[in-house]
Amino acid sequence: LFGLVSIIDEHAFGDLKSFREQFASLSQAQVFETLKARLKPICHRTLRRQVTAYVPFTKRHAMVEPFDPSEGEDKLYHLVSDYLQRDNLQALPPSQRTLMTLVLRKLLASSSFAIAGALTSIANRLKAQLKAEEPTLSLEDELDEDYEALDETAEEWGDDPAEPLSAENRAAIRAEIADLEEFTRIALSIDHNAKGKALIKALQVAFAKAGEFGAAEKAIIFTESRKTQSYLLRLLADSAYAEGIVLFNGTNTDDTSKAIYNRWIERHQGSDKITGSRSADMRSALVDYFREEGRIMIATESAAEGINLQFCSLVVNYDLPWNPQRIE
Repeated sequence: LFGLVSIIDEHAFGDLKSFREQFASLSQAQVFETLKARLKPICHRTLRRQVTAYVPFTKRHAMVEPFDPSEGEDKLYHLVSDYLQRDNLQALPPSQRTLMTLVLRKLLASSSFAIAGALTSIANRLKAQLKAEEPTLSLEDELDEDYEALDETAEEWGDDPAEPLSAENRAAIRAEIADLEEFTRIALSIDHNAKGKALIKALQVAFAKAGEFGAAEKAIIFTESRKTQSYLLRLLADSAYAEGIVLFNGTNTDDTSKAIYNRWIERHQGSDKITGSRSADMRSALVDYFREEGRIMIATESAAEGINLQFCSLVVNYDLPWNPQRIE
């Protein structure tokens, strides 16, 4: 707070030493009231409704599509939830447990395909631990291959030193591996997610609504998992929305993306639209395709930053982001 206010008025609080002396000894209630009074001439909150005459906000029409998980999905959810609440977990180091629990719950909420991949990775790491093998990737790097939002918490990951395994620990690890493999088996036995079926219905309703407003029939679907992204591609490919689907993620290595990129390069050869950076040009190619020919973009976190998608009239938050403010 001292630093932020100093940007506006470096004399508002005096120097840092006097600021600490003044506010460190007060109770929380006293601090709140004193700071409120001191900040009154500096901080002013402007509400959205107060600036509509100057800023043309696009009206938002929010819709929610409810769904009920299938029996298999419900069973998987409760088994994984109970597992994550155990007092002792061999798979999750103490320094990473809180964050890992959050990540696994996010993948569990995303799709059965996303959590199956994570459970398999964790079980394989435990097997390597029993063999005293050093994993090629850290746990966070391994999960980051599917869950792109993991980067937001990278600085919060801690490291736990490896310790020799006792006979008791080995037995606990074997039992945990058996549980994880059973959870994975259940997850892999689920062909379709109720959430995915709800998406098809949501698109029908939302596109009809967009038609009423004269908006373009384009939708971007946000998910936080690449495995869920692949599932949604398969799902939509077998629906009325099979034409004009484009994927957008941190790698964009699928065949369709490569074909779109190659056509874009050929089309803009010799122009200044080509930057020479494959990553940047790939992003431009996919956005141009979506604007001109596409109907649905299935995107991960990568599409939330640095590209302009304002031509798209419909946003589907298939997975709610880590920070709800990202929806804005």
